[in-house]
Amino acid sequence: MSAHPPASVPQRRTVLKAGLGGAAVAAGLTVAAAGPAAARPGGGADAAAVPAHGPGASHGAPSWQSYVRGPSGRTVRPVRVQHSSGDVTRADALLKPGGRTTVLRRPQPVAPPRWPDGTTAAASSSHAPNNGNDGRPRTYDASNAVDGDTDTFWNDDTIAAYPDVLTITTPAPLTLPGITLLSNPDGFPTDFTVETWDGSAWTTAATVAGNTRVRRAVPFAAPVSTTQVRITVTADQDTSKGDFTRVNEVYPDVLADDDVPRVVVDFGKVVVGYPHITFASASAGSPGIRLAFSETLQFLTDRSDFTRSDQSGVPAQGTDQIAVPAGGLKWTDTRGYQTGGNGGNKVYADGLHGFRYLQISLDALPADAPAALPYGEVAIDSVWLDFTGYVGTPGTYRGWFLSSDDDLNRYWYGAAYTNELVTDTFRPEDIDPRGADSPSLDGKLVLHDGAKRDRDPYVGDLAVSARTLYLTHDDAAAAARNVLADLADHQRADGWIPPASINGYTLPLFDYPLWWVTCSWDYVLYTGDRGYAARYYPQLTKVLDTWYPSVTDADGLLSKGLNGTGGYGDYAFLGRTGRVTYYNVLYVQALDDAAALAGWLGHADDAARWSGRARQVAAAVNEHLWDDAAGAYLDSATGEVRHAQDGNAIAVVAGVADAARAASALAHLDATTVRPYGNAFMDNDTIFGGASQRVYAFTSYPELLARFRTGRADSALDQIRRMYGWMDRNDPGTTHWEGIGPDGSLYEGAYTSMAHGWSTGVLPALTNELLGVLPTAPGFATWSVRPTPGSVAWARGQVPTPHGPLTADWQHPAAGVFTLEVRAPRGTRGTVAVPTDGRGVDVALDGRRVWTRGRAAAGGVTAADGRITLAGLGAGAHTVTVRPAGR
Repeated sequence: MSAHPPASVPQRRTVLKAGLGGAAVAAGLTVAAAGPAAARPGGGADAAAVPAHGPGASHGAPSWQSYVRGPSGRTVRPVRVQHSSGDVTRADALLKPGGRTTVLRRPQPVAPPRWPDGTTAAASSSHAPNNGNDGRPRTYDASNAVDGDTDTFWNDDTIAAYPDVLTITTPAPLTLPGITLLSNPDGFPTDFTVETWDGSAWTTAATVAGNTRVRRAVPFAAPVSTTQVRITVTADQDTSKGDFTRVNEVYPDVLADDDVPRVVVDFGKVVVGYPHITFASASAGSPGIRLAFSETLQFLTDRSDFTRSDQSGVPAQGTDQIAVPAGGLKWTDTRGYQTGGNGGNKVYADGLHGFRYLQISLDALPADAPAALPYGEVAIDSVWLDFTGYVGTPGTYRGWFLSSDDDLNRYWYGAAYTNELVTDTFRPEDIDPRGADSPSLDGKLVLHDGAKRDRDPYVGDLAVSARTLYLTHDDAAAAARNVLADLADHQRADGWIPPASINGYTLPLFDYPLWWVTCSWDYVLYTGDRGYAARYYPQLTKVLDTWYPSVTDADGLLSKGLNGTGGYGDYAFLGRTGRVTYYNVLYVQALDDAAALAGWLGHADDAARWSGRARQVAAAVNEHLWDDAAGAYLDSATGEVRHAQDGNAIAVVAGVADAARAASALAHLDATTVRPYGNAFMDNDTIFGGASQRVYAFTSYPELLARFRTGRADSALDQIRRMYGWMDRNDPGTTHWEGIGPDGSLYEGAYTSMAHGWSTGVLPALTNELLGVLPTAPGFATWSVRPTPGSVAWARGQVPTPHGPLTADWQHPAAGVFTLEVRAPRGTRGTVAVPTDGRGVDVALDGRRVWTRGRAAAGGVTAADGRITLAGLGAGAHTVTVRPAGR
């Protein structure tokens, strides 16, 4: 990996001229809505209203529509052939259906050599027998590596601990030019040495590093006569099956390179849905096709980076299988077996996938014989995907954003597309197989957490992904409501609310019931859905007044461990116990959000009680969890000292930290967590190794809010450019990762989701904070526009509301006149707060001076915190100008 750039220097930054671009805009036209959305998510033609003018609207900048990343429809085809190997003819024909075909050929393999009778094998350890993934009794002894049966294998018994040693002993000396190692797609050795016994000592015959092949030929420098071969493994492929050494066969010769024909196609970015392949023809005997999917090239091997069969125990070895009949086949990836009967179920496919790269191989699993053969000839006409996410086109965006910074624009639309991938229908056949299916969700639109995994809607993720949804495609807001309502309907008798449907709604998380409260308020704030608020108010009351008091200590702080919660997890399943700042400041936020909802519904006593409790918890946090020595909030009052991003950031956003503590806490994060690829979520490694190198966009989102809201716009922008720039520049590009590990790696290897809704916080941060548009009462009955420009020269955008679009358009030249235009829909009123940039200013509203000579010249105008605030603006267009005083 190349050296990282200095953290403060963005890798690529293009500044755009002000202006929307495009013929419609240049002509002063507005694109009108074309009708209601279709039943499938994102299928409609509801067009976003495009304001055609604005302050300083010079042209030449790309239109916001040019940044939209989603497909134009549900049929998505690969954009290029990444590479091919083996006997493949016309690989590029896969990109052009209806013409010539791509042909894969493989001769019937020659039987490999066998060890002499009487050969034995011993290992440093062997896994205990079990029923295997397929329910058949299996052993994992070393002898499996020399038995000539490729369906058996040696599996060591020391997960992620090395070395693992396999020793093969022959009854008489054998001359070897080398060996060939056949491993397992569920985990092959990546680093190993091969030694031979010369009668008195071991001699190194070969060393292999960075292996990526399931079958690896290992030639020796010269033939060796020996009675023993020792293979010492020091690293294995990282898979969801665990870092074990698995060796199916060791052959006593150097076999030709694996002749499996393969084609890898690239869909250009992560996509989600059901793959389709049209096979024109095949040779007799049903040649097999194996499909491997991956979001990144790094983890594209002869197995997918992830399959649900890995979690459900199906022995598919990480691929989807197809048996192609001679007459051809129009194949749709559908979960289940292609054949069954007396020979047993064979040829399994996983169904839906989230991926960028698809590898097509002419091969078959040994267990699928004779239904599928690992040789023959197959002709393929076309490959495509039935896209199942929200189809986000320029015509379906109801909210949009554009600024002078090309990078920020790309990150905003990358977030929108990431969220479109996870806005999908809950279907039993493609959700998380670990007990997540629920009749109360089946067939409903939801917000999953990831495109490839885990396909189950978690309420904590909605704290970010739902805001992204409301600001882009509010016509799909039901995706959030369906999740929130379903979890409330499964509230436990003691008031606890489950985080998701996984494990039959029983996964014990300590923090997610609080996210349910805040997400419920968010939903009401953006949609004005009084019916939801009234229907689930009893559940909100019960979780706050019954369950959380049961885990509150004598000082009024939540303490994990009380009431049997010692084994509860949180968003990252961290081993935090006792008084944790994150839980308590999130509690403050939830109490304040609940108080606002209660006040709106007319429950004044509840509102006062929850607001009062929030102030008491905040005071206790400041008394017991502030670390004077570090100038930041402790992660936990229990255990080793550390300071976490989540607790410190939310303390600022929730108003627990006063201005001095906020400044100190953010300075501590600056000093201890800044990385080239974002800000780490811990300031040291005391909770686990590498914690201070791990970046979560999920917990970075409240830090971005904290920086914007405390007047640190440029530090927020720097953090955005490092974190989202890293994800944008690195494979798979465009979409936003679940987590980033040391040196910018995928934090959980192949298992990492590279398109995760909880990582899209850049979108609401830029719309709500930089552009400055926020609802201040349910359904945008009242709103605020409070730009925080930092170094950005101009920005404009549209936010959908139940009353119609609300648009803001501002210019912030380095010196001179700040100009803001707001267009508000009927039935709403709002407040505008414009920055003074620390100078004396004159402010005009719609051409009338309202602030001059340091005082108000009209009612409803005030000054505080470096801003002039204008209250009581009604519907229609308003222009605010801010000039240096006296100009």
